[in-house]
Formats: sequence, C-alpha cells, structure tokens
Amino acid sequence: MWFQQTLTLKAKSRGFHLVTDEVLGQLFRLSEVQTGLLHLLLQHTSASLTLNENCDPTVRQDMERYFLKTVPDNVAYEHDYEGPDDMPSHIKSSLLGVSLLLPIHRGQVQLGTWQGIWLGEHRIHGGSRKIIATLQGE
Repeated sequence: MWFQQTLTLKAKSRGFHLVTDEVLGQLFRLSEVQTGLLHLLLQHTSASLTLNENCDPTVRQDMERYFLKTVPDNVAYEHDYEGPDDMPSHIKSSLLGVSLLLPIHRGQVQLGTWQGIWLGEHRIHGGSRKIIATLQGE
C-alpha cells in the first residue's frame, strides 16, 4: 500500500512546538498499515521537523534560546529579502532538517516513550505550514 496526502499545520509563533497529535490526527489511513513507514516532508525552507522531548515544555524553550543565540537575527546576512529573521530561519531549517522517517506497527507510529514530533517555527510570523505525508506498508 502506498498513500500520500498533504497535511496543514496551523500558524504558530516562533519557537518549537509539539505537533505529534496535530500531524497524526490528520492521517486517516494510518490505521490500515500493519507494518510500514511514514515519511513526513515539511515543504518550507524556514521551518524544521525533528523528534525530541514530548513531555517537558522547558526543553522546547531551551532549544529556542539555544538557536536564537547560535543563529541570531539582525546579522549582516546577504539574503535579507523577507526581513532579519529570514536567513537565520534558512540556516536553522538546514541544521535540523525538514523530513522524518518513522516506523509503523499495527496502525501506530512507533515513537519512543518520550519522543514527539516537533515543528521548529523559525520565522517571527511563519504562517501555516504544509507537510507531505507518505505512508507505505502492508
């Protein structure tokens, strides 16, 4: 079985957001897959997808502080067409990545106990985000 759909995430403020339920809740054919893979591709160059802590929100806050310090806004970047947060957003997106490949067993994504899907919103005003979700399996 192969199935593909486009998911839409609601606009979020800058920072890291736990979106596991928002993503998986839109996958209406996930329950049909006994053994397989879920590939998620975020179709944006100024945001990211990653797996990390799903319980303590201070981890997301600390991660945001780290990236704001490591890749600051308002540096003299050549690429600044969309404002001072534009190029730093592209750098963060490349560092963290825009895709995830997750195993599926009996209709459920097999995340670790403390793992969740994060959206890294690196723009101050990023807007809604699109993810192409591809299910493959039996």
